[in-house]
Amino acid sequence: MKEKIEMSTKFNPQEVEKGMYQKWLNEGVFKPSGNQKAKPYSIVLPPPNVTGKLHLGHAWNTTLQDMLIRQKRMEGYDTLWLPGMDHAGIATQAKVEAMLREKGISRYDLGREKFIQQVWEWKDKFADTIHDQWAKLGLSLDYDRETFTLDDNVSKAVRKVFVDLYNQGLIYRAKYIINWDPQARTALSDIEVEHKDDKGAFYHVKYKFADDTKFNGKNYIEIATTRPETMFGDTAVAVNPSDERYKELVGKEIIVPLVNRKIPIIADHYVDQQFGTGMVKITPAHDPNDFKVGKRHDLAEINTMNEDASMNENAGKYEGMDRFDARKAMVEDLKQADDIIKIDPIVHAVGHSERTGVQVEARLSTQWFVKMKPLAKKAMENQKTDDAVNFVPEWFEHTFNQWMEDVHDWVISRQLWWGHRIPAWYNKKTGKIYVGETDPKDSENWEQDPDVLDTWFSSGLWPFTTMGWPDTDSEDFKRYFPTSTMVTGYDLVFFWISRMIFQSLHFTGRRPFKNVLLHGLIRDEQGRKMSKSLGNGIDPMDVIEKYGADALRWSLSTGTTPGQDERFSYDKMDSSWKFVNKIWNASRYVIMNLGNMKEPQLPNAKDWNLADKWILAKLNKTIANVKDNYDKFNFGEANRNLYDFIWNDFCDWYIEMSKETLTGDDEQAKQNTRNVLAYVLDQVLRLLHPVMPFVTEKIWLSMPHVGESLVVAKYPETHDDFINEQAESDMGHLIETIKAVRNIRAEANAPLGSPVDILVKTNDLDLKNVLENNREYIDRFGHPNKLEIGADLDFPNLAMTSVITDAEISIPLAELIDLHDEVKRLEKEVKKFESEVERAEHKLANKKFVDNAPEAVVQEQKEKQIDNKNKLAASKKRLADVQAALNEKN
Repeated sequence: MKEKIEMSTKFNPQEVEKGMYQKWLNEGVFKPSGNQKAKPYSIVLPPPNVTGKLHLGHAWNTTLQDMLIRQKRMEGYDTLWLPGMDHAGIATQAKVEAMLREKGISRYDLGREKFIQQVWEWKDKFADTIHDQWAKLGLSLDYDRETFTLDDNVSKAVRKVFVDLYNQGLIYRAKYIINWDPQARTALSDIEVEHKDDKGAFYHVKYKFADDTKFNGKNYIEIATTRPETMFGDTAVAVNPSDERYKELVGKEIIVPLVNRKIPIIADHYVDQQFGTGMVKITPAHDPNDFKVGKRHDLAEINTMNEDASMNENAGKYEGMDRFDARKAMVEDLKQADDIIKIDPIVHAVGHSERTGVQVEARLSTQWFVKMKPLAKKAMENQKTDDAVNFVPEWFEHTFNQWMEDVHDWVISRQLWWGHRIPAWYNKKTGKIYVGETDPKDSENWEQDPDVLDTWFSSGLWPFTTMGWPDTDSEDFKRYFPTSTMVTGYDLVFFWISRMIFQSLHFTGRRPFKNVLLHGLIRDEQGRKMSKSLGNGIDPMDVIEKYGADALRWSLSTGTTPGQDERFSYDKMDSSWKFVNKIWNASRYVIMNLGNMKEPQLPNAKDWNLADKWILAKLNKTIANVKDNYDKFNFGEANRNLYDFIWNDFCDWYIEMSKETLTGDDEQAKQNTRNVLAYVLDQVLRLLHPVMPFVTEKIWLSMPHVGESLVVAKYPETHDDFINEQAESDMGHLIETIKAVRNIRAEANAPLGSPVDILVKTNDLDLKNVLENNREYIDRFGHPNKLEIGADLDFPNLAMTSVITDAEISIPLAELIDLHDEVKRLEKEVKKFESEVERAEHKLANKKFVDNAPEAVVQEQKEKQIDNKNKLAASKKRLADVQAALNEKN
């Protein structure tokens, strides 16, 4: 054992954390053990974007991962937690472009090479910040294997995946309607578009017939549109072929206002004849459904906008205007021409870019796509095998399958400069396409596609490229893949989880991870999503500065349920800090009383007193509960078990009871108690370590211990010889007795320092023996002037009483008690027990509960019922006695 370090008299998180993380790194305790006989357990960190600092959601996510990896490491697994960061394509490029715009510079001013250099500088800056934040949070990552999604090995894998999918006919290039971000000037996938409610209008416009046709007595038809600026791209008006109202109009020509171009009226089943007028304009270059109609009818595809959503040469006099400015100008011109019938204001859901926030355009564009149906089918079929991914909570598997069922082809090209360049080249003379992992040999005759791949294309390969794939002989790939658990937010089921699953199945033949634990979003105290616009975002580093990393980690992982959102509050942080402080002070008391102990070792079982047997039995159950809940990813419940044991059982009862022994004269008893205190504290610190790594390490190194670090210490195990239901029952009775005495004192305002007579009436011989044999505890906590325990005790009328299991307690308080108040109190007590009895009767009368609940649970309810009936009877009798005494007095 190394020399112990000293604990400060007051808990100071900054002092506790100082230098600790570097100590762990120096000792190499985060690396895999290398023990080939140990079972491997691996997690790859969801790579944060190098767009800025980590937020509270990252802190929550990484805390849960660290808890898992630290516990598994202590349990003897060969653990690997592999860190990394994501280049984040559009998100990072948008940040850097915004920075440059403030300086009056665009990426086009710099050119591709110099712009990318700027982005690398950005990446390096924020990667350093993220490293500092990981350290502050105490994450036990293996930095030797850290990966960036633009590293050479990842880039090699990305090129191979693209080329293989292309050669397999699963990647193709086509002209299609896609989502377009006019600020970033790039294509977006469907799931990168957020729909928000915007104010708009239905503009009802006259489309006049090209000849002297009249319809309903008018020389025009009425077309409603929310986007007049796309009118220049109209190439038809469609009606449903079953719509009797318009059969005679099919084949007629009408004139597009402002541009005076003739277009036909066509019939297509796409049109909903019940919606609006049942007539819709068809703009194939600006709407995905119109695009399909256009293909069926061989319509022209006229694009009216530039990449930045300004109007192009097809927009006539509006060329060069911003799309929204053009809309206003066109509406005014339509009014002047008497072509506006009416304008109906509306609020409708409009797509916005998830990254830049601007309104998305549907744009006809040549892009690269992945054929999703065969990949999705394989992923869904795999969920029926033994190699299925285990979703936690399980209902997200339905969400996953539903998305896979309805999936569209994935547009993977992005008109960006930052990212994995598409490995496709076009012959400068012939236009022939070459797709390969290496450049064409005569590269001077070829021009590479300027686009890059969607960020999710490379991050979808994350679980296996980080392990060395495509080198399937890589030691890490063979040992740690598939990974054990992926922890991420439920909002990434579509973005990322699905893509990792189908990519992994296609290229490795295996699932990417055994489990995927999905958590919710961090919200503020009012339940609102944290955002810049609301100004309710919280920097986890600020929280750590005030409360310490351990308190933050405890707060984030307590009271949570898989798949559910969590509310952050400073009240919860205050409670968490108090708990850490309680642990610190209790530990310091224990350590101060351990003397020259070399190592925590339990005394022989024959020397255990009731309190020793009880605390070890409770510890045993706590270990079992915590391990079981970790295995089920129920961290909130695991923490609740730990809290109850540490605060209530260990601190409030066992430590307080130990003072009776430690201040006594029996040296052997004192040594036994020291050993039990040290052993339980040691086990508590091990149980707490995964969630509170800093403070537990500091305390553990301050007490007698064997080993270099708690990080690699053995995790607690249950012991059959600790199981002791009798000790738990006996101590339960003793604690119930002491609590009853304290409650009576509190209600009567009788200070603990003032001695009172305590009468305990019981017919239960075993209970009598327990109380008699542990009088010293009742003396310590109850301060009796006289303590009587027996079956034939007469309670005075002027007394306060309490009914507990198998006993009644009375404290004569002739000078303090008011019989009227005592009647009121006893009446409340009777009502309470009546309610308990009624509730239990209702439960036991429920056939479904009795038939389906575990036998032990049903038996527990029956025993509670008997106990509450006995308490009710005793309370009623005492109430009658006091009422009789009150009547005599009157």
